[in-house]
Amino acid sequence: MLAEIIAVGSELLTPFRQDTNSLFATEQFNSLGVTVVFKTIVGDRRPHLVQAVSLALSRVDIVCVMGGLGPTEDDITREAVAEALGVRLRRNGDLLAALYKRFAERRASMPGNNSKQADMIDGAEILPNANGTAPGQWLDTVVGEHRKLVILLPGPPMELKAMFTAECLPRLRAALPPRHIARRVLKMAMLPESEVDARLAPIYTRFNDVETTILAHAGEVQLHMQCTKAILEVAQGRVNELASRVEEEMEDAIFSSNGESLEQIVLYYLEIRGATVAVAESCTGGLLAQRMTSISGSSRSFLGGAVVYTDDLKVQFADVPEDLIEDKGAVSREVAEALAHGIRRRAQSTIGVGITGIAGPTGGSEAKPVGLVYIALDDGKEINVCERKFRGDRERVRWLASQQALDMIRRKFM
Repeated sequence: MLAEIIAVGSELLTPFRQDTNSLFATEQFNSLGVTVVFKTIVGDRRPHLVQAVSLALSRVDIVCVMGGLGPTEDDITREAVAEALGVRLRRNGDLLAALYKRFAERRASMPGNNSKQADMIDGAEILPNANGTAPGQWLDTVVGEHRKLVILLPGPPMELKAMFTAECLPRLRAALPPRHIARRVLKMAMLPESEVDARLAPIYTRFNDVETTILAHAGEVQLHMQCTKAILEVAQGRVNELASRVEEEMEDAIFSSNGESLEQIVLYYLEIRGATVAVAESCTGGLLAQRMTSISGSSRSFLGGAVVYTDDLKVQFADVPEDLIEDKGAVSREVAEALAHGIRRRAQSTIGVGITGIAGPTGGSEAKPVGLVYIALDDGKEINVCERKFRGDRERVRWLASQQALDMIRRKFM
């Protein structure tokens, strides 16, 4: 079963308002095994909404229209859906009486334009609104030769969520065949998206019943897998089989198979090994420490660190020799090593991490360009240093440096 969500409102096409209702509705549809394949945002113009609804009816089984059920002139969802279906609107006397009663209970007179909220599409069922004046509508109809479910919901989230839960879910469960969606996400660190796809495409293309999506973030590639079957165990089995083949190919590049963040995985490895870490950060400005301490319970493994932005503080807090900075420069392999070594000794941690680099946009040179970063890891026996030249703006360089540092710690203890 395929669904399309249409969010109505010109305000949603501005930079100031965002459609969040569709996230809730998608989650609810997915829980019933319904796949949302389109999401459309339409302004308050009747011809455009008629066109959007007509297109949705031509390509999906369920059309869910959210918003535009109020009393004002620009609330045109009822009229547009009726036109797209080729049916009439009829004013419902019971609804109209209920609206008058609602206003009377508040000792207020009902404005005339509220009456349009009693207009029902021919063949529709009323979806009562416990939190507002705009009732929803439910149509189980036939378009051409195909059965269609059309749902009209109010736009305010409090009204929409309560109505969907109380009124739509029971109807959907009764109307739809049993379907279940199984999902899994595999995450890989510090690999190009193109490389991941080149290695995995020959594998996932053989699983025609599993939908796969590769998403790239800064320093992370995610493989999302989804399968829909009548029996959940069968769907989960197919997803797990594909995940197993992917894990065989990517091996230790995969850091998470159940949605965990890289910092969560790093802290997990540190805890099971009884290891601790301390950090000395220059260009990342404490970002590595912030990411690790954002996880509850991180104090068991993360001892602390220092933001050593100036040369003086590199000397004072991490015991970096002054002559080393003068000779090699603050951004160098040798200073990164000294930072990792010094902070490990100061904190008496299992490992120390040192990061130094040029985040930009200024400060670079031909010899040491913007994006050049050195990350060092000292475990008391040896010091490993990674030199990277990251592309992007200041925030991206800082994030990638912290991501690389976390991946180095992970690989040390996995």
